[in-house]
Amino acid sequence: MSAPYDPQKAFMVSWDQIHRDSRALSWRLDGTEWRAIVAVTRGGLVPACILARELNLRVVDTIGLKSYSDQSQGSEVRLLKAPDAKLMGDGEGILIVDDLVDTGKTLEVARRMYPKAHFATVYAKPKGRPLVDTYITEVSQDTWIYFPWDTVPQYVKPLRGTD
Repeated sequence: MSAPYDPQKAFMVSWDQIHRDSRALSWRLDGTEWRAIVAVTRGGLVPACILARELNLRVVDTIGLKSYSDQSQGSEVRLLKAPDAKLMGDGEGILIVDDLVDTGKTLEVARRMYPKAHFATVYAKPKGRPLVDTYITEVSQDTWIYFPWDTVPQYVKPLRGTD
């Protein structure tokens, strides 16, 4: 893991936890009549699927934005795929979902494109938190979050060794 992340502050998210946290996010978002949900690929796909089910949304699209390269953030964000322009308009009534907001660079681009959309993430770090309208859990800026789709179960040596 490269700086500025602290290897001792790794936050492991299980499939059960992302499901629970995404459902909790749906409870915060309930009560609004969303026209559609847009997942920021790839990390937003799983939370968006859970939210679409919980909020009974059938119109689902994606926006492909990339700023990470392995575990370091690039300086620019590239638009890889835009959602349907007729559906999106200025974003009014659209729920844009991602797994995490880190520095906010990715969501900054999406927010410029769709200023009236509602932005929701499951997890938020302090630098990116102002760009999100709704989130569930805040983690420190120097924590690296390991999502279940990025990991495999394996043995980890105890911090103080074994007896």
